[in-house]
Amino acid sequence: MARAPLLQLSGIGLGFGGSPLFSDLDLVLHRGDRVALVGRNGSGKSTLLKVMAGLVQPDEGARILPPEVSVGYMEQDPGMRGCETLGDYAAQPLDPAEAWRVEMAAEGLAFDPDRPVAQASGGERRRAALVRLFAEAPEVMLLDEPTNHLDILAIRWLEARLEQTRSAFVLISHDRAVLRRLTRATLWIDRGQVRRQEQGFDAFEAWRDKTWAEEDEARHKLDRKIKAEGRWAVEGISARRKRNQGRLRALADLRAERAAMVRRQGAADLALDSGPKTGKRVVEARGIAKSYDGSQVLRPFSIRIARGDRVAFVGPNGAGKTTLLKLLTGELPPDEGEVLPGTNIEMAVFDQNRAQLDPEMSLWDSLTGDPQMRVSGRADQVMVRGEPRHVVGYLKDFLFDEAQARAPVRSLSGGEKARLLLARIMARPSNLLVLDEPTNDLDIETLDLLQEVLGDYEGTVLLVSHDRDFIDRIATATVVLHGDARATTYAGGWSDAEGQGASFAEPSAAQTVAPKSAGAPRQVSESFPVGLSFTERHRLEELPNEIARLEVEIARLEAYLSDPALFTEAPLRFRKATEALAERQSALGAAEEEWLSLAEKAEA
Repeated sequence: MARAPLLQLSGIGLGFGGSPLFSDLDLVLHRGDRVALVGRNGSGKSTLLKVMAGLVQPDEGARILPPEVSVGYMEQDPGMRGCETLGDYAAQPLDPAEAWRVEMAAEGLAFDPDRPVAQASGGERRRAALVRLFAEAPEVMLLDEPTNHLDILAIRWLEARLEQTRSAFVLISHDRAVLRRLTRATLWIDRGQVRRQEQGFDAFEAWRDKTWAEEDEARHKLDRKIKAEGRWAVEGISARRKRNQGRLRALADLRAERAAMVRRQGAADLALDSGPKTGKRVVEARGIAKSYDGSQVLRPFSIRIARGDRVAFVGPNGAGKTTLLKLLTGELPPDEGEVLPGTNIEMAVFDQNRAQLDPEMSLWDSLTGDPQMRVSGRADQVMVRGEPRHVVGYLKDFLFDEAQARAPVRSLSGGEKARLLLARIMARPSNLLVLDEPTNDLDIETLDLLQEVLGDYEGTVLLVSHDRDFIDRIATATVVLHGDARATTYAGGWSDAEGQGASFAEPSAAQTVAPKSAGAPRQVSESFPVGLSFTERHRLEELPNEIARLEVEIARLEAYLSDPALFTEAPLRFRKATEALAERQSALGAAEEEWLSLAEKAEA
């Protein structure tokens, strides 16, 4: 029996001048779908999500949504105009009687509803957008880069919520770890065509490479056939003219078919010049500490970073990663201890806020206006790793076309701004590269290329990131800031650090909560018997907080359903609340059983 679709796009065509973005696009979402939406920067992923949300009207075709189905959309840059606080924004689409849903949706996220919108950071705004989406509880959720600006704790919270949800969802993300864990199908936008595979993101790259190999083979065969027919057209016998004219028309058709093939966008031409070598020691910190307004941000910490090291800094938002980075690079003085810089340091910085880019400047002026890139007497050239290059030619290396050269930086997407900043820092030699959240907004192909470039780089890399997969592929050491002013250095990437026991202090976590059926609350110990695996130890730490959250949600749902008028006056809300209550009661029972089983194993 065929499943009824939740959302359907039929014959969608859309263009913004020039070539159409989509043409004759068909797409169906069913209940339970968990879909990764992937494609190059600029391929139309966000636009497709907006069409699905009903926010962009296509030039042709239809969006079909059954009346009982609701769609929730989390945009990449949440617009909060008219809202005083983050709580106001999160509750905006809800009936005032359902404002309790915001508090329930935010459980475990360290979300401050009283935070003024004007003072909120990117991570805080992203949390508010997530709380708003989950409070709405739509049948279809559309999420555009939800992990940008989130720390690992918040990303884990998001993963847990999406794993538990009954809603169908479509997810755009550069975070491979999130996509691998959550998705069961993949939508791939490539040159205006949308393909679907009923496998999660883990199978995407093999599928993409196979598709491209088949395409290259078909193009090669067509080229050979055109070449052979073209030779016949020049050298063939002119007799039997009628038959020959038909063959010439067929040759014209072949050439038209070849011309209509849209070539794949090339990869950005990323390259780094590591410049002169530093000394063996790049930077050494001895017992450095830092406080602000009497509050300690960093307890005494020591590290020695040698030439060629790739050191990642990981921790919750506000844990002090940027402060530690500024201490190590000499931008801030420590309150205690000392920082010993190495010799011959030439540093380049990739700033997560793109503060080095003036939004009102054109791309052209952003490059030629950089004193370190300027070529004396030539307004149309920039110095790139010691060689003069034409501005447009260099921009093309980073996938910008000639028409964009005079456009303002503010017109660029997040991924394009990241590529422009890479163009600036890669133009000059450096032997110490500081990358603050470089993965935000970059597509997966560019991330792969950036990883390769960093692998060949002879200099030293300091990396701040919450992208666990990227850290695993880049870092030779990981400094974990635990959230309580402590910092610990571990060998390897994030997975290696986790395997060595790295963890974060969770300020919102109740450390002594235990299931009611388990008797008296018990403190979760930081050391576990060897009978538990690392995954089991981590799960035993998480379960008490998960159980407490489920109990609070159940109590609120029961109170909401106790209104006798709810069933007759709002049957759809009554049905949703009833389903949510049954789901959480089932989850609570399973969590309590799991906790008891692991606790018994730990005591054995």
